Amino acid sequence: MALQLNEFQFAQNVETQEDMALYLSAFLEEGGIDGLLDGLRHLVREKGMSETAQLSGLNRQHLYRVLNGETQPKFETLDKLLHALGFKIAVQVAS
Repeated sequence: MALQLNEFQFAQNVETQEDMALYLSAFLEEGGIDGLLDGLRHLVREKGMSETAQLSGLNRQHLYRVLNGETQPKFETLDKLLHALGFKIAVQVAS
């Protein structure tokens, strides 16, 4: 009997905005900016590249390059991308 493996899908059961915020926070805490980009890549794939590009005002090709690590995003790009997903950047006191 052959073992059948299913492909693991990140962000598969991440549905609410609160779930997405916790998801991104965990990636950011564990991996810094690169981790945040990994988390964003997973969420954007679930939402759709075209829709996210349209909502963010970013060119689709540029969005692909940013999320695939081909280019380092500017702060403004991260801000637009996070806003397109329904988030804002905030600063808080470190504990």
